[in-house]
Amino acid sequence: MTMNITQQVITIAMVVLGTMLTRFLPFLVFPSGKPAPPYVQYLGKVLPSAVIGLLVIYCFKDVSLLSGSHGIPELIGVAVVACLHFWKKQMLLSIAGGTIAYMILVQMFF
Repeated sequence: MTMNITQQVITIAMVVLGTMLTRFLPFLVFPSGKPAPPYVQYLGKVLPSAVIGLLVIYCFKDVSLLSGSHGIPELIGVAVVACLHFWKKQMLLSIAGGTIAYMILVQMFF
């Protein structure tokens, strides 16, 4: 079933509204002249680490240690990420290096 022109315009308008709302709302709720509330400052400190932890758990959730490659490519990929990050301290380099190492291992060796 296809959308008619009215439905398409409404859909695009809602997407634009949702995007604009998420972009502008923080500036309206937390103006630049006032300090952020303590709970927002706390979340700014703890959420980055929590998100990285969740991503690591998500990456390992389907790894079976008893079959297949036993999680070896995943562990090597994590080791590459950790080594690159401790060495260069550049997040994008670390993520890209680990991803490339993992993909090479999975495509060529495992």
